[in-house]
Amino acid sequence: MDFETKLDRLAEVAVKTGLGLAPGQELVMTAPLESLPLARLITRHAYKAGASLVTTFYGDDDATLARFELGSNESFDTAPAWLFEGMAKAYGAGAARLAISGENPALLAGQDADKVSRANRARSKAYQPALQHIVDFHINWSIVSFASTAWATMVFPDATESDAVMKLWDAIFAASRIDQADPVAAWAAHNARLHDRKTFLNDKRFSALRFRGPGTDLTVGLADAHEWAGGSEKARNGITCNPNIPTEEVFTTPHARRVDGFVRSTKPLSYQGTLIEDISVRFEAGKIVEAKARTGEEVLQKVLETDEGAARLGEVALVPHSSPISQSGILFYNTLYDENAACHIALGQAYNKCIIDFENKTEAQLVEAGANRSLIHIDWMIGSGEIDIDGVTASGGTEAVMRGGEWAI
Repeated sequence: MDFETKLDRLAEVAVKTGLGLAPGQELVMTAPLESLPLARLITRHAYKAGASLVTTFYGDDDATLARFELGSNESFDTAPAWLFEGMAKAYGAGAARLAISGENPALLAGQDADKVSRANRARSKAYQPALQHIVDFHINWSIVSFASTAWATMVFPDATESDAVMKLWDAIFAASRIDQADPVAAWAAHNARLHDRKTFLNDKRFSALRFRGPGTDLTVGLADAHEWAGGSEKARNGITCNPNIPTEEVFTTPHARRVDGFVRSTKPLSYQGTLIEDISVRFEAGKIVEAKARTGEEVLQKVLETDEGAARLGEVALVPHSSPISQSGILFYNTLYDENAACHIALGQAYNKCIIDFENKTEAQLVEAGANRSLIHIDWMIGSGEIDIDGVTASGGTEAVMRGGEWAI
């Protein structure tokens, strides 16, 4: 199968499996400039599926750097609220959302940490009206990736530029099941396996999960009336979609005030162009009270200061160490991929959809149940082949969930 065929298949999977795009539905897409070939193919498949309109907003790494190099100091407290309000209006009217990722993971690594933090905070605040439609799963949405040159050469630093790009494409196609005979059918079978895992965990109704391994002894209390999710999900507009292509996780909402112990990261976190490595934190009553990192610690500290909820958890996810992404042995420096190689937790905003009957609960009731609130949602990896996980029952008993990074059920 040649490259052009695989790229077209990825576009088809993005529309049919990722979005489940419905006839007559609008699509709002964001993409790096370099991903134009994939964006165009997705646009064609969207119109084939009956899209009424596809609108794409392109980002440019050079323009982003120009801001940090030349922008006035006060400009880093601004963001295009008008744009995000427009997106929120589109989602409110029924538009679907697709993001193509592929930006340079280390784009802002050499920039002033305070400016990076302020720009991220301003953007997060302005993005809230649009983000709420995604967090509450009002719409069908998804993310896919494009193998940009900067990303590829970071993942494969010893390869030539062209070889690095093709190596990354091969990894993306494999992780996205594009290289299988019928990718859409392969995704249906994979979703069925993920649904079995989440059904098991929902039936168990554990009150907490305990993670143990090198540098880790962490108890994550689960939100009251929590519900596990994973794989394809039906959005509140009735459309079934796969929010992430690829995905290997089942996940739920932890209790923001019931997390205790210490944990270290098992993979680097690439956050807004900064690489944060060897994170080590300690929780007390749900909040991080001590945080260190070998690289990017200044940015990590700024992240934790974003707001009160930034130092608390909004997600916990289980991924077997034998997942295809993990077994590839590739460090992607991209959360969409690296989070699907290992169990992970997320700082910040919780997903309301992982609390039973969330649609009929008030904001106060959701917070009381344990749902965290924050301007951020940042996943970082804590799983490996050395991590054991126990489910803790309401009576305090335990049951093996994972051993050596693999499902024990």
